[in-house]
Amino acid sequence: MVMLAMQHYNSSCVIAPFPLSNQTPTVQETEVEAVSSNATGSANNPTAAGLSMTLGILFNVVALIILAKAYSRYRRRSKATFLLLASSLIATDLAGHVIPGALVLRRYSVHTQGSTDDSVSTFRGDPENPDASCLFLGGCMVFFGLCPLFLGCAMAAERCLGVTKPLLHARLVTTARTKMALALIWLLALCVALLPYFSLGAYTYQYPWTWCFIRVVEGTRDTDLVFVMVFSGLALSSLASAFVCNTISGFTLVRARLKKKKPCSQRSSAGSQDTEMVVQLVGIMVTSCICWSPLLVFALMSATKSYSGMLDSDRDTFRGLMVTGVRMATCNQILDPWVYILLRRAVLRKIYRITKRRASFKGSTFRSARWDISSFQTSEKSSVNNI
Repeated sequence: MVMLAMQHYNSSCVIAPFPLSNQTPTVQETEVEAVSSNATGSANNPTAAGLSMTLGILFNVVALIILAKAYSRYRRRSKATFLLLASSLIATDLAGHVIPGALVLRRYSVHTQGSTDDSVSTFRGDPENPDASCLFLGGCMVFFGLCPLFLGCAMAAERCLGVTKPLLHARLVTTARTKMALALIWLLALCVALLPYFSLGAYTYQYPWTWCFIRVVEGTRDTDLVFVMVFSGLALSSLASAFVCNTISGFTLVRARLKKKKPCSQRSSAGSQDTEMVVQLVGIMVTSCICWSPLLVFALMSATKSYSGMLDSDRDTFRGLMVTGVRMATCNQILDPWVYILLRRAVLRKIYRITKRRASFKGSTFRSARWDISSFQTSEKSSVNNI
Protein backbone atom coordinates (compact mmCIF):
# COMPACT_ATOMS: atom_id res chain seq x y z
CA MET A 1 0.00 0.00 0.00
CA VAL A 2 2.66 2.48 0.87
CA MET A 3 5.74 0.69 -0.44
CA LEU A 4 5.35 2.56 -3.70
CA ALA A 5 6.38 5.73 -1.97
CA MET A 6 9.28 4.08 -0.16
CA GLN A 7 11.32 2.76 -3.04
CA HIS A 8 13.95 5.46 -2.64
CA TYR A 9 14.89 3.98 0.69
CA ASN A 10 16.52 0.85 -0.69
CA SER A 11 19.96 1.94 0.44
CA SER A 12 18.79 2.63 3.97
CA CYS A 13 15.80 0.37 4.60
CA VAL A 14 17.78 -1.57 7.21
CA ILE A 15 19.56 0.65 9.66
CA ALA A 16 23.15 -0.20 10.35
CA PRO A 17 23.55 -1.91 13.71
CA PHE A 18 24.08 0.31 16.69
CA PRO A 19 27.46 0.47 18.36
CA LEU A 20 28.22 -1.94 21.16
CA SER A 21 26.29 -1.78 24.39
CA ASN A 22 28.96 0.32 26.08
CA GLN A 23 27.84 3.34 24.08
CA THR A 24 25.52 5.77 25.78
CA PRO A 25 21.84 6.18 24.79
CA THR A 26 22.61 9.73 23.69
CA VAL A 27 25.09 8.50 21.09
CA GLN A 28 22.60 5.89 19.90
CA GLU A 29 19.84 8.45 19.55
CA THR A 30 22.20 10.71 17.61
CA GLU A 31 23.02 7.90 15.22
CA VAL A 32 19.35 7.08 14.74
CA GLU A 33 18.65 10.70 13.84
CA ALA A 34 21.59 10.75 11.46
CA VAL A 35 20.37 7.66 9.67
CA SER A 36 16.83 9.01 9.62
CA SER A 37 18.08 12.28 8.17
CA ASN A 38 19.95 10.34 5.49
CA ALA A 39 16.83 8.35 4.72
CA THR A 40 14.52 11.32 4.57
CA GLY A 41 16.99 13.26 2.49
CA SER A 42 16.45 10.83 -0.37
CA ALA A 43 12.74 11.60 -0.46
CA ASN A 44 13.11 14.66 -2.61
CA ASN A 45 12.55 12.85 -5.88
CA PRO A 46 9.81 10.20 -5.57
CA THR A 47 9.70 9.54 -9.32
CA ALA A 48 9.87 5.76 -9.05
CA ALA A 49 7.15 5.79 -6.39
CA GLY A 50 4.82 7.80 -8.63
CA LEU A 51 5.59 5.57 -11.62
CA SER A 52 4.88 2.39 -9.65
CA MET A 53 1.67 3.88 -8.32
CA THR A 54 0.58 4.81 -11.85
CA LEU A 55 1.27 1.30 -13.14
CA GLY A 56 -0.65 -0.24 -10.25
CA ILE A 57 -3.65 1.97 -10.98
CA LEU A 58 -3.47 1.07 -14.67
CA PHE A 59 -3.38 -2.68 -13.99
CA ASN A 60 -6.35 -2.52 -11.63
CA VAL A 61 -8.40 -0.40 -14.04
CA VAL A 62 -7.73 -2.82 -16.91
CA ALA A 63 -8.81 -5.75 -14.73
CA LEU A 64 -11.97 -3.90 -13.71
CA ILE A 65 -12.87 -3.27 -17.36
CA ILE A 66 -12.41 -6.95 -18.21
CA LEU A 67 -14.50 -8.00 -15.20
CA ALA A 68 -17.27 -5.54 -16.09
CA LYS A 69 -17.51 -6.95 -19.61
CA ALA A 70 -17.52 -10.51 -18.31
CA TYR A 71 -20.21 -9.67 -15.73
CA SER A 72 -22.48 -8.28 -18.45
CA ARG A 73 -22.21 -11.60 -20.30
CA TYR A 74 -22.72 -13.86 -17.27
CA ARG A 75 -25.30 -11.79 -15.44
CA ARG A 76 -27.82 -14.66 -15.12
CA ARG A 77 -25.37 -17.49 -14.59
CA SER A 78 -23.63 -18.95 -11.57
CA LYS A 79 -20.40 -17.21 -12.51
CA ALA A 80 -22.00 -13.80 -11.90
CA THR A 81 -21.50 -14.13 -8.13
CA PHE A 82 -17.82 -14.92 -8.58
CA LEU A 83 -17.38 -11.98 -10.97
CA LEU A 84 -19.12 -9.63 -8.51
CA LEU A 85 -16.76 -10.71 -5.72
CA ALA A 86 -13.74 -10.47 -8.02
CA SER A 87 -14.75 -6.97 -9.11
CA SER A 88 -15.09 -5.95 -5.48
CA LEU A 89 -11.62 -7.36 -4.78
CA ILE A 90 -10.01 -5.43 -7.63
CA ALA A 91 -11.89 -2.23 -6.71
CA THR A 92 -10.72 -2.58 -3.11
CA ASP A 93 -7.14 -3.13 -4.29
CA LEU A 94 -7.41 -0.02 -6.45
CA ALA A 95 -8.65 2.10 -3.54
CA GLY A 96 -6.01 0.64 -1.26
CA HIS A 97 -3.39 1.49 -3.83
CA VAL A 98 -4.48 5.08 -4.40
CA ILE A 99 -5.51 6.41 -0.98
CA PRO A 100 -2.50 5.37 1.16
CA GLY A 101 -0.13 6.05 -1.75
CA ALA A 102 -1.47 9.58 -2.11
CA LEU A 103 -1.00 10.18 1.61
CA VAL A 104 2.61 9.03 1.49
CA LEU A 105 3.37 11.14 -1.59
CA ARG A 106 1.84 14.10 0.22
CA ARG A 107 4.21 13.37 3.09
CA TYR A 108 7.08 13.57 0.63
CA SER A 109 5.96 17.01 -0.55
CA VAL A 110 5.47 18.32 2.99
CA HIS A 111 8.95 17.18 3.95
CA THR A 112 10.61 18.75 0.90
CA GLN A 113 8.96 22.07 1.75
CA GLY A 114 10.05 21.96 5.43
CA SER A 115 13.07 23.65 6.90
CA THR A 116 16.30 21.72 7.31
CA ASP A 117 16.69 22.49 11.02
CA ASP A 118 13.66 20.55 12.21
CA SER A 119 13.27 18.23 9.22
CA VAL A 120 14.05 15.05 11.15
CA SER A 121 11.64 15.69 14.00
CA THR A 122 8.95 16.90 11.63
CA PHE A 123 9.35 13.93 9.34
CA ARG A 124 9.31 11.36 12.14
CA GLY A 125 6.38 12.94 13.94
CA ASP A 126 5.48 12.33 17.58
CA PRO A 127 5.24 8.58 18.25
CA GLU A 128 3.10 9.13 21.34
CA ASN A 129 0.70 11.63 19.74
CA PRO A 130 0.53 10.99 15.98
CA ASP A 131 -1.30 13.49 13.85
CA ALA A 132 -4.61 12.90 12.09
CA SER A 133 -2.96 11.93 8.80
CA CYS A 134 -0.99 9.18 10.56
CA LEU A 135 -4.11 7.84 12.24
CA PHE A 136 -5.95 7.81 8.93
CA LEU A 137 -3.03 6.15 7.13
CA GLY A 138 -2.72 3.48 9.81
CA GLY A 139 -6.44 2.77 9.58
CA CYS A 140 -6.15 2.48 5.79
CA MET A 141 -3.28 0.01 6.20
CA VAL A 142 -5.40 -2.25 8.40
CA PHE A 143 -8.65 -1.82 6.44
CA PHE A 144 -7.19 -2.33 2.96
CA GLY A 145 -5.05 -5.14 4.32
CA LEU A 146 -7.95 -7.15 5.73
CA CYS A 147 -10.50 -6.52 2.95
CA PRO A 148 -8.66 -8.37 0.13
CA LEU A 149 -7.94 -11.32 2.42
CA PHE A 150 -11.57 -11.48 3.57
CA LEU A 151 -12.78 -11.22 -0.04
CA GLY A 152 -10.40 -13.96 -1.17
CA CYS A 153 -11.72 -16.20 1.59
CA ALA A 154 -15.34 -15.40 0.64
CA MET A 155 -14.64 -16.16 -3.03
CA ALA A 156 -13.02 -19.48 -2.13
CA ALA A 157 -15.96 -20.44 0.13
CA GLU A 158 -18.47 -19.49 -2.56
CA ARG A 159 -16.70 -21.61 -5.19
CA CYS A 160 -16.29 -24.51 -2.77
CA LEU A 161 -20.05 -24.52 -2.19
CA GLY A 162 -20.73 -24.15 -5.92
CA VAL A 163 -18.46 -27.07 -6.83
CA THR A 164 -19.39 -29.49 -4.04
CA LYS A 165 -23.09 -28.60 -3.59
CA PRO A 166 -24.31 -26.93 -6.81
CA LEU A 167 -28.03 -27.26 -5.99
CA LEU A 168 -27.59 -25.78 -2.52
CA HIS A 169 -25.45 -23.03 -4.03
CA ALA A 170 -28.15 -22.17 -6.57
CA ARG A 171 -30.74 -21.96 -3.78
CA LEU A 172 -28.72 -20.00 -1.22
CA VAL A 173 -26.35 -17.74 -3.17
CA THR A 174 -28.08 -14.81 -4.84
CA THR A 175 -26.93 -11.40 -6.00
CA ALA A 176 -28.69 -9.65 -3.11
CA ARG A 177 -27.08 -11.94 -0.53
CA THR A 178 -23.69 -11.52 -2.18
CA LYS A 179 -23.95 -7.74 -1.92
CA MET A 180 -24.99 -8.10 1.73
CA ALA A 181 -21.94 -10.30 2.36
CA LEU A 182 -19.72 -7.69 0.73
CA ALA A 183 -21.14 -5.00 3.01
CA LEU A 184 -20.50 -7.17 6.07
CA ILE A 185 -16.92 -7.86 4.98
CA TRP A 186 -16.17 -4.16 4.54
CA LEU A 187 -17.91 -3.38 7.85
CA LEU A 188 -15.87 -6.00 9.73
CA ALA A 189 -12.60 -4.68 8.31
CA LEU A 190 -13.67 -1.13 9.18
CA CYS A 191 -14.48 -2.12 12.77
CA VAL A 192 -11.03 -3.67 13.20
CA ALA A 193 -9.36 -0.59 11.71
CA LEU A 194 -11.25 1.68 14.13
CA LEU A 195 -10.21 -0.22 17.27
CA PRO A 196 -7.47 2.34 18.17
CA TYR A 197 -10.16 5.03 18.33
CA PHE A 198 -11.70 2.98 21.19
CA SER A 199 -8.38 2.78 23.07
CA LEU A 200 -7.48 -0.70 21.85
CA GLY A 201 -4.03 -0.31 20.30
CA ALA A 202 -2.54 2.69 18.57
CA TYR A 203 -1.12 3.77 15.22
CA THR A 204 2.28 5.40 14.97
CA TYR A 205 4.86 6.32 12.36
CA GLN A 206 7.10 3.47 11.24
CA TYR A 207 10.66 3.59 9.96
CA PRO A 208 11.62 5.32 7.67
CA TRP A 209 8.81 7.52 8.97
CA THR A 210 6.82 7.53 5.72
CA TRP A 211 4.04 5.15 6.75
CA CYS A 212 1.92 4.40 9.81
CA PHE A 213 0.93 1.10 11.31
CA ILE A 214 0.19 -0.57 14.62
CA ARG A 215 2.69 0.27 17.36
CA VAL A 216 4.74 -2.94 17.30
CA VAL A 217 8.41 -1.89 17.39
CA GLU A 218 8.72 0.83 20.02
CA GLY A 219 6.71 1.35 23.20
CA THR A 220 4.39 -1.60 22.60
CA ARG A 221 1.71 -1.96 25.27
CA ASP A 222 -0.73 -4.72 26.12
CA THR A 223 -3.48 -3.12 24.04
CA ASP A 224 -1.14 -2.91 21.05
CA LEU A 225 -0.29 -6.58 21.44
CA VAL A 226 -3.99 -7.50 21.52
CA PHE A 227 -4.65 -5.32 18.47
CA VAL A 228 -1.88 -6.85 16.37
CA MET A 229 -3.00 -10.34 17.44
CA VAL A 230 -6.54 -9.57 16.28
CA PHE A 231 -5.31 -8.14 12.98
CA SER A 232 -2.83 -10.91 12.19
CA GLY A 233 -5.11 -13.62 13.54
CA LEU A 234 -8.02 -12.61 11.28
CA ALA A 235 -5.72 -12.25 8.27
CA LEU A 236 -3.97 -15.60 8.76
CA SER A 237 -7.30 -17.32 9.44
CA SER A 238 -8.65 -15.97 6.15
CA LEU A 239 -5.64 -17.33 4.27
CA ALA A 240 -5.98 -20.71 5.97
CA SER A 241 -9.72 -20.90 5.23
CA ALA A 242 -9.13 -20.00 1.59
CA PHE A 243 -6.48 -22.72 1.36
CA VAL A 244 -8.88 -25.35 2.75
CA CYS A 245 -11.77 -24.30 0.47
CA ASN A 246 -9.59 -24.17 -2.66
CA THR A 247 -8.10 -27.58 -1.85
CA ILE A 248 -11.56 -29.12 -1.50
CA SER A 249 -12.71 -27.50 -4.75
CA GLY A 250 -9.63 -28.67 -6.60
CA PHE A 251 -9.95 -32.28 -5.46
CA THR A 252 -13.67 -32.27 -6.29
CA LEU A 253 -13.04 -31.04 -9.83
CA VAL A 254 -10.25 -33.56 -10.41
CA ARG A 255 -12.41 -36.43 -9.13
CA ALA A 256 -15.34 -35.33 -11.29
CA ARG A 257 -13.07 -35.15 -14.35
CA LEU A 258 -11.75 -38.66 -13.71
CA LYS A 259 -15.23 -40.11 -13.24
CA LYS A 260 -16.75 -38.39 -16.30
CA LYS A 261 -17.52 -40.93 -19.02
CA LYS A 262 -19.92 -39.39 -21.53
CA PRO A 263 -19.14 -35.87 -22.72
CA CYS A 264 -21.91 -33.30 -22.48
CA SER A 265 -21.57 -29.83 -23.93
CA GLN A 266 -23.37 -28.04 -21.08
CA ARG A 267 -21.61 -30.01 -18.36
CA SER A 268 -18.29 -29.57 -20.11
CA SER A 269 -18.82 -25.79 -20.32
CA ALA A 270 -19.81 -25.58 -16.65
CA GLY A 271 -16.86 -27.71 -15.66
CA SER A 272 -14.43 -25.55 -17.61
CA GLN A 273 -15.87 -22.42 -15.97
CA ASP A 274 -15.48 -23.98 -12.51
CA THR A 275 -11.92 -24.97 -13.33
CA GLU A 276 -11.13 -21.46 -14.54
CA MET A 277 -12.51 -19.88 -11.37
CA VAL A 278 -10.71 -22.31 -9.06
CA VAL A 279 -7.42 -21.75 -10.90
CA GLN A 280 -7.84 -17.99 -10.49
CA LEU A 281 -8.65 -18.43 -6.80
CA VAL A 282 -5.56 -20.56 -6.27
CA GLY A 283 -3.49 -17.87 -7.97
CA ILE A 284 -5.01 -15.14 -5.77
CA MET A 285 -4.49 -17.27 -2.65
CA VAL A 286 -0.84 -18.03 -3.44
CA THR A 287 -0.18 -14.36 -4.21
CA SER A 288 -1.81 -13.25 -0.96
CA CYS A 289 0.12 -15.81 1.09
CA ILE A 290 3.46 -14.78 -0.38
CA CYS A 291 2.81 -11.06 -0.13
CA TRP A 292 1.03 -10.78 3.23
CA SER A 293 2.49 -13.54 5.40
CA PRO A 294 5.84 -11.75 6.03
CA LEU A 295 4.18 -8.56 7.35
CA LEU A 296 1.72 -10.51 9.51
CA VAL A 297 4.43 -12.69 11.02
CA PHE A 298 6.93 -9.85 11.46
CA ALA A 299 4.30 -7.68 13.17
CA LEU A 300 3.45 -10.48 15.62
CA MET A 301 7.10 -11.16 16.36
CA SER A 302 7.94 -7.47 16.79
CA ALA A 303 4.99 -6.79 19.10
CA THR A 304 5.71 -9.85 21.24
CA LYS A 305 9.40 -9.03 21.64
CA SER A 306 8.79 -5.33 22.18
CA TYR A 307 6.13 -5.95 24.82
CA SER A 308 8.36 -8.42 26.68
CA GLY A 309 11.32 -6.01 26.51
CA MET A 310 13.53 -8.29 24.37
CA LEU A 311 13.61 -6.11 21.26
CA ASP A 312 16.25 -3.58 22.30
CA SER A 313 19.19 -5.35 20.67
CA ASP A 314 17.17 -6.40 17.60
CA ARG A 315 15.14 -3.23 17.04
CA ASP A 316 17.06 -2.28 13.89
CA THR A 317 16.58 -5.74 12.42
CA PHE A 318 12.83 -5.72 13.02
CA ARG A 319 12.53 -2.22 11.60
CA GLY A 320 14.06 -3.52 8.39
CA LEU A 321 11.81 -6.59 8.47
CA MET A 322 8.71 -4.43 8.83
CA VAL A 323 9.76 -2.32 5.84
CA THR A 324 10.32 -5.50 3.80
CA GLY A 325 6.94 -6.84 4.91
CA VAL A 326 5.00 -3.74 3.90
CA ARG A 327 6.77 -3.65 0.53
CA MET A 328 5.75 -7.24 -0.16
CA ALA A 329 2.19 -6.54 1.00
CA THR A 330 1.98 -3.66 -1.46
CA CYS A 331 2.93 -6.00 -4.30
CA ASN A 332 -0.29 -7.93 -3.65
CA GLN A 333 -2.38 -5.03 -4.93
CA ILE A 334 -0.35 -4.92 -8.13
CA LEU A 335 -0.33 -8.68 -8.72
CA ASP A 336 -4.01 -9.42 -7.97
CA PRO A 337 -5.31 -7.90 -11.25
CA TRP A 338 -2.60 -9.73 -13.21
CA VAL A 339 -3.68 -13.02 -11.65
CA TYR A 340 -7.16 -12.55 -13.05
CA ILE A 341 -5.98 -11.15 -16.38
CA LEU A 342 -3.49 -13.93 -17.08
CA LEU A 343 -5.49 -16.88 -15.70
CA ARG A 344 -8.62 -16.31 -17.76
CA ARG A 345 -9.83 -19.17 -19.92
CA ALA A 346 -9.20 -17.30 -23.16
CA VAL A 347 -5.59 -16.58 -22.21
CA LEU A 348 -5.02 -20.14 -21.00
CA ARG A 349 -6.42 -21.49 -24.27
CA LYS A 350 -4.06 -19.33 -26.29
CA ILE A 351 -1.11 -20.45 -24.17
CA TYR A 352 -2.18 -24.08 -24.58
CA ARG A 353 -2.54 -23.73 -28.35
CA ILE A 354 0.86 -22.04 -28.69
CA THR A 355 2.51 -24.70 -26.52
CA LYS A 356 0.79 -27.50 -28.42
CA ARG A 357 1.75 -25.97 -31.75
CA ARG A 358 5.38 -25.68 -30.74
CA ALA A 359 5.38 -29.22 -29.38
CA SER A 360 3.91 -30.57 -32.60
CA PHE A 361 6.42 -28.52 -34.61
CA LYS A 362 9.30 -29.94 -32.61
CA GLY A 363 7.86 -33.44 -33.02
CA SER A 364 7.50 -33.05 -36.75
CA THR A 365 11.04 -31.68 -36.98
CA PHE A 366 12.33 -34.64 -34.96
CA ARG A 367 10.44 -37.12 -37.13
CA SER A 368 11.73 -35.38 -40.26
CA ALA A 369 15.28 -35.61 -38.96
CA ARG A 370 14.81 -39.30 -38.21
CA TRP A 371 13.42 -39.84 -41.72
CA ASP A 372 16.42 -38.07 -43.23
CA ILE A 373 18.84 -40.21 -41.21
CA SER A 374 17.04 -43.41 -42.10
CA SER A 375 16.95 -42.42 -45.77
CA PHE A 376 20.65 -41.68 -45.68
CA GLN A 377 21.35 -45.05 -44.08
CA THR A 378 19.17 -46.84 -46.64
CA SER A 379 20.82 -45.09 -49.57
CA GLU A 380 24.23 -45.84 -48.08
CA LYS A 381 23.39 -49.55 -47.81
CA SER A 382 22.09 -49.66 -51.38
CA SER A 383 25.24 -47.99 -52.67
CA VAL A 384 27.40 -50.55 -50.84
CA ASN A 385 25.38 -53.40 -52.33
CA ASN A 386 25.80 -51.97 -55.80
CA ILE A 387 29.52 -51.87 -55.28
